[in-house]
Amino acid sequence: MKVENGCVVSISYKLRNKAGEVIGSSPEGEPLVFVQRARAIIPGLEAELSGREAGSEFSAVVEPEDAYGEINPCLYAVLKREVFSGIDVIEPGMQFQTTDENGNSQVIRVMVVEGDEVTVDRNHPLAGKTLYFDVTIVSVEPFTD
Repeated sequence: MKVENGCVVSISYKLRNKAGEVIGSSPEGEPLVFVQRARAIIPGLEAELSGREAGSEFSAVVEPEDAYGEINPCLYAVLKREVFSGIDVIEPGMQFQTTDENGNSQVIRVMVVEGDEVTVDRNHPLAGKTLYFDVTIVSVEPFTD
């Protein structure tokens, strides 16, 4: 069966950055399982999977616009240090999981700390980055209840 919209796909993958460093992967023996075109994975990888069969191995390059988007400066925010109650040391590069105004979980990254102000970046950590995938399609099955 070929990968098409609505089918259940299992893949094993390695994700690399431009320098070739592995920055993500499916755990050994635990493929990622999702429904094709259900917005479970980035659009660029979905497009690369479309029409391929179980057992296929391929590499794909996914540009930012088909992954996590370009960096959006509107997602930078300056917060008062008091927002980080209970945390004594706050330094650039630190990441915190928080909830946005719609109740969605998100990761924010500290960019700058100046006195009582902390500048954070709410962009996805992979925003603005080209992603390099090595993928093996483990299985393709029809969706059933």
